[in-house]
Amino acid sequence: MNKVLASADEAVAVIPDGASIMMGGFGLCGIPEHLIAALHRRGTKDLTVISNNAGIDQFGVGPLLHSRRIRKMIATYVGENKEFERQFLAREIEVELVPQGTFSERMRAAGAGIGGFFTPTGAGTLIAEGKESRVIDGRTYILEKPLHADFAFVKAWKGDRKGNLIYRKTSRNFNPMM
Repeated sequence: MNKVLASADEAVAVIPDGASIMMGGFGLCGIPEHLIAALHRRGTKDLTVISNNAGIDQFGVGPLLHSRRIRKMIATYVGENKEFERQFLAREIEVELVPQGTFSERMRAAGAGIGGFFTPTGAGTLIAEGKESRVIDGRTYILEKPLHADFAFVKAWKGDRKGNLIYRKTSRNFNPMM
């Protein structure tokens, strides 16, 4: 099987409106900027984006937010993007904020076929609302479900025909997990 494609435009050509996409990176480091730009050019909309952050106004997922292509954002941090803030305050975008470790573990659980896990992180806060909880050894835990997506955009230094990737420098952040 050859997983090598000629361009970012070719890679995003199969992504339909309404898709969920994990987008690697941490802040603006190691983000799959060429795939994001190709998706923006294509005009794909009604997306659920799963990313550590919301980028900035004109970089990262920022252009997708600005052109209103994102319906829902699942992230750990969203503080650098003024357009995201505007859409959030106007209730024009659905948002799910997830603690960073829980975010990573939810992706790992999905990849491992695990149906969910209990964590103390978020217990007793807004994050716990509507979630199953249990007391284990005197401590309250909440059930977190796996985080799946239809596609994953990652940035790597090098890849082979089978899809194995090699990361360098800052690209080894959320990219391998995604």
